[in-house]
Amino acid sequence: MYARPLGPGARLAPLEPRRAAEFLANLDRCRTHIAPWVGRSFVATDLESAEAVLRRYWDAEALTGAGIRGIWLDGVLVGGVMFVSVDTATGVAEIGCWLEPAAEGRGLVTRAAGLLIDWAFSDLGVGRIIWHTLSANVRSISTARRLGLTFQEADDSGDVPMEIWSTTNEVWRGRRPADAPDAAGTAESVSDEERIDALAAEFFDAFTNAGRSVNLFALESSFLPGAQVVSHAEPVRVESLADFLTPRQSLLSSGELTDFKEWETSSTTLVSGNVAQRLVRYAKSGVLRGVPFTGRGTKSMQLVRTPAGWRFAGIAWSDDTDDSGDRGDSGG
Repeated sequence: MYARPLGPGARLAPLEPRRAAEFLANLDRCRTHIAPWVGRSFVATDLESAEAVLRRYWDAEALTGAGIRGIWLDGVLVGGVMFVSVDTATGVAEIGCWLEPAAEGRGLVTRAAGLLIDWAFSDLGVGRIIWHTLSANVRSISTARRLGLTFQEADDSGDVPMEIWSTTNEVWRGRRPADAPDAAGTAESVSDEERIDALAAEFFDAFTNAGRSVNLFALESSFLPGAQVVSHAEPVRVESLADFLTPRQSLLSSGELTDFKEWETSSTTLVSGNVAQRLVRYAKSGVLRGVPFTGRGTKSMQLVRTPAGWRFAGIAWSDDTDDSGDRGDSGG
C-alpha cells in the first residue's frame, strides 16, 4: 500500500527508516501526550533509536506484511498507524496508532486505520484485526467504536487494565464506516456534525467504569482553556473543568460508584460557522454505595472550531427530577 489521501492536506504513506528525523521531530512534539499509551520501545529519544524503530517495522513488513504508515498533514508528519504484529499462522493482526495533539479532532486516525484494516483484509489475507488498548485510553476506545470494532474482552494480565476490540473480514465488509477509506484510498468527506458526534461519544464514554478503569483527565484536550461546566441542580453550580472532573474521577475510581455508564438517547446538533451547539437527552445507570440506580437528563454542549478541530467551550447539564432513587452525581 503506497500513499493514500486522508482528506484536505492529509495523506497516509509508508514511514521509511530514511524519515527518522521527521519521526523523531513528531515524537518530540507529542512525547508527553502519547507516553501513557504506547510502549517504551516505540518512543525513540534520538536519531539512532528513531531509525531503529522504523527499521524494525520495515523488516517486519518484508517478513509478514506488518509495517508502519505515517500521517502527514500539510506536509508535516503528525502521527501514524501500524501493524504491531501480523500472525501469518492464525491470520490475526494487531493494529496501533499515535497522533500529536495539534492534529486531533480531524478524523485522521479513523480514516488511516480504516485504510490499513481494509488493506490487511484484501491484500494480506488476514481474517481478524485486534485493537489492544488501555482501558483508560478514552480516545483510543472511541476510535475503535467509530471503526465499527466490537469489545472482545478485558485483559487484566498486566499491571494496568486493558481491553481488546476486534473485527473480522466478514463483519468489516458489512460494517466498514463511511468515513474510512477503502483500499483504493477513496474516502467520503466527514461532516462537522459527524465530528461533533464523535467528540460527544468520547465524552460520554469517558465516564463508563463498567468493567474498566477511567481517566477523566484525558478529556482535557477536548476542551478549550477556561471552559466551564454548569449544573442546573439546586443550587446552580458553575465549575472549572478541573473542579468538575476531580471529584468525579475519585467517585468513579474509588469503588463507591460501580458499573456506571451514561449514553445519549437523542441529540440535535446546530452548526453556524465556527460555533456549534449540541442538545442531548441522556440516560445513565450504575450502583452507588451498593444501591442500583437509573437516571435521565439533558445536556447542552457549546463547541468552537479550532485549528485542531472542534473543542468544547462549555457544557450545561441537568438531571430530570421525576426519577426515583439516588442517581449518583457522576457528571453526567
